[in-house]
Amino acid sequence: MQLNHPSRAFALSLTLALSAVVAEPASAGGTLTPVGSPAAPIQILDHHVEVAINNGFARIEVSQAFFNPNDRDLEAIYAFPVPKSASLSEMTIFLGESELNGEVVEKSEARSLYEQARKDGKDAGLAEQNSYLTYEFSVARVPAQDESKFRFVYYQPLEIDTGVGRFLYPLEDGGTDEMALAFWDTEREVRRSFSFHLTVRSESPIESVRMPGFETAALVEKLDDHWWEVTLDAPGGVSLDRDLLVYYRLEDGLPGRVDLVPFRENPNAPGTFMLVITPGIDLAPLTNGSDYVFVLDVSGSMQGKLNTLIDGVVNAMGELRAHDRFEIISFNSKARNLTRGLVNATPENVASAVKKIRSLNADSGTDLFAALKMAVKGLDDDRATSLVLVTDAVANAGEVDPARFHALMKSHDVRVFGMLIGNSGNWPLMRTICNASGGFYAGISSADDVVGQLILAKSKITHECLHDVELSFDGVRVHDVTEMRSKVYRGQQLVLFGRYSEPGPLEVTLKASLTGADQVYRTTTTLPSLDVENPEIERLWALDQIEDIQMRIDRGEVDSTEGDDAIEDLGVAYQLVTDQTSMIVLDDVSFHDNGIARDNQERVARERAAQATRASSAPRSYRVDSSSQPTFKDSAPSTRGSSNRGGGAIDPFSLLLGLFAVAALFSTRRRQAA
Repeated sequence: MQLNHPSRAFALSLTLALSAVVAEPASAGGTLTPVGSPAAPIQILDHHVEVAINNGFARIEVSQAFFNPNDRDLEAIYAFPVPKSASLSEMTIFLGESELNGEVVEKSEARSLYEQARKDGKDAGLAEQNSYLTYEFSVARVPAQDESKFRFVYYQPLEIDTGVGRFLYPLEDGGTDEMALAFWDTEREVRRSFSFHLTVRSESPIESVRMPGFETAALVEKLDDHWWEVTLDAPGGVSLDRDLLVYYRLEDGLPGRVDLVPFRENPNAPGTFMLVITPGIDLAPLTNGSDYVFVLDVSGSMQGKLNTLIDGVVNAMGELRAHDRFEIISFNSKARNLTRGLVNATPENVASAVKKIRSLNADSGTDLFAALKMAVKGLDDDRATSLVLVTDAVANAGEVDPARFHALMKSHDVRVFGMLIGNSGNWPLMRTICNASGGFYAGISSADDVVGQLILAKSKITHECLHDVELSFDGVRVHDVTEMRSKVYRGQQLVLFGRYSEPGPLEVTLKASLTGADQVYRTTTTLPSLDVENPEIERLWALDQIEDIQMRIDRGEVDSTEGDDAIEDLGVAYQLVTDQTSMIVLDDVSFHDNGIARDNQERVARERAAQATRASSAPRSYRVDSSSQPTFKDSAPSTRGSSNRGGGAIDPFSLLLGLFAVAALFSTRRRQAA
């Protein structure tokens, strides 16, 4: 048997007989791993994924069946990578005709309740979050020689980027926990059935939907202009070790707009909203020469990803223009300047850098801070500088305090464009680095669409952006709103959450600097006294607040003890699994005996009722500006816009982004052929 880590437990690569894509054998997805004395691996019988995308967020439900082939009951654990900004809302254990559902309580209390139930021989479950890495599910009793069924549900906000939506079911092993890789022993095959079903509904017309890598295996159906479905079914024999990704592109020429999705079920309590701003602004292309500093992670956790990194950088180097300059820095436990500073992009300098890049090997720790400190030295204030950071951001050597990273990037005039490689990457740290510099980052999966990702990145780097972005509200009191980023790039949406105390009129004002001049965009709306169609908005708002608190802790702006207490309060109040809270699964009698209210049970019932209502009706429009009085005069940028398809060289960053995905595909195929 192959040794494994629980973060591989949802590593789903579909080696499907009916798929044209061949994936290398890897570790199992959704695998229950026996705890304690050696035992035969618990078998995966079924793995089913149901995704519903509506109103700017996705609901993901995962149902699984397992079989314990051993002659005794076992405790078991399984895990999956934490998707960015995911909100785990349900965990259910099925026992015959009965169900055991979860409630969120303080973390140590949940662990104590679980251990006592296990000791007493009772059925119980526990869902915990291991930082940004994994959700880890423990099951006290998997019956001997019998089937067990489990289900969990999470929500995730989604953004439209340049008219394209992207949903990723993150299943590949992140490879960021080397010690744990040697501990877990798992079964790797779904023996009976696998399915993935996704529906996407949008008030704006959807032009097309695609699932990269599964064009011949997945059934993609257009039900109407606003509703599409993706279905992927397979019998037994499916290996689970590859991400699943779905893109959906909105119709071209849609106007810039402002949408507001409200929720308020009690006139005596605050309401909640999700605000989505899709700028319709013509951003001019950049024409001057630029400096590019490539900062490349060659630490041990990049093993298996390094060929992807090298192939991407080497090909990107060939696209540098004559009036560009570049610098190459590699790092593991130490940072090294391969070019000894910025050099002109002459053929000779490029060839020399390529030779050095191809000699890189992945080993040792990750001193990311030292690499960034080296990268910002000697920058030319008279030239635009882009720092292209390629890493999984798992800093474990040298300085690791996120507050120091934030201070370093705030003190220099450089934009960081991050490429976070693989699942289980430290996206909170990458977010801190990029936000401090006014840049942005993109998660990279080997399942990504090469052409699409290249197009999206190119338009951001080659066009000017909105600077000094500010959002303000007038009218009814609005509070606890998402922190705004200071820069917005071409095609990006602003997705924010907030609360309001009383219903009434609200004016939304967006101010920004464009080509050195101040621009102001306004619209008005009315926050309702009652609107119960989207109760999930409350969980997403609470998770947004939790991420904001954690980001402030990381930047040194909030005391960690006070911040942890605030996160715990939000987690319990809105039933969210965090680093400070966990979900305990017990029977009704045990919940009653331990004095635990069934808050999550009530919240789930409201959410399911609302979901059933939405599924049976046409998508509702939440646009608050109008065609007669639009907030923006122009259409929103799209992947087919003329300004995005014009001539000119592709900048190194965007080419690098696309070539990473190409290299990942070919390096996988080379390993299969070996």
